Amino acid sequence: MNTPANLKYAASHEWAKLESDGTVTIGITDHAQGALGDIVFLELPDIGRAVKAGEECAVVESVKAASDIYSPVSGEVVAANTAAVDAPESVNADAYANWLFRVKPSNPSELDALLSADAYAATL
Repeated sequence: MNTPANLKYAASHEWAKLESDGTVTIGITDHAQGALGDIVFLELPDIGRAVKAGEECAVVESVKAASDIYSPVSGEVVAANTAAVDAPESVNADAYANWLFRVKPSNPSELDALLSADAYAATL
């Protein structure tokens, strides 16, 4: 299983990366995409939407199931990856290169509550 050490993880199988501009890039983990199987549809949050940590804000559908995606941090959605929406199977190919959305966090310290790669791997 692939769990890059430079990312933070939510127990609900999202990853988060703090960018140099202060935004947080969010996607689903390699474990999540593997469990879902072939991803066929993504519904991402609208730019400008306010989200809270732990809030359902996106949906990923596969040939097996639909699953909610939760924001690991609170803030404003500032970007959505339309390339992933147009080619949802790209998330299966590389879950970490194919992010889903970015949030400008209202409380960056929420990242501290997320799991390290080792701690996340221990939950699986």
